Amino acid sequence: MFSGMRPGSNTGIRRVAWTQAVLLLPGALAGVVLENVETGMAVGYGILVALSTSLVLWRRERQAMRHPEWDQHRLFRLFILTGFERLVVLVALLAIGMAILRLSPLPQLLGLLLAQLAWLAAARR
Repeated sequence: MFSGMRPGSNTGIRRVAWTQAVLLLPGALAGVVLENVETGMAVGYGILVALSTSLVLWRRERQAMRHPEWDQHRLFRLFILTGFERLVVLVALLAIGMAILRLSPLPQLLGLLLAQLAWLAAARR
């Protein structure tokens, strides 16, 4: 599955995470400039949520790369577990942002969408 890839290599998931991290400050500043500080915080938090889910995926990818002896069944279980973990992280962080931090939902989701577009940047390479 990951044949020919070294653990320190620059994978697509790693590029996505770096792109999302780079988008954090400009996205939050755009929210501040276009609307107000609360909107900028919500956009930045949405980008952080997307970055968190990408980091979960990157961590699991690195784990799989460190164990080339794992068979396809174990990698498939890891794939399913990773999908579940990402869903839990996404829902929990969005719920925290909306319910506890009382951030505006639309800018928060727009930040999440903006950060998810980083996957397109990784697909182009």
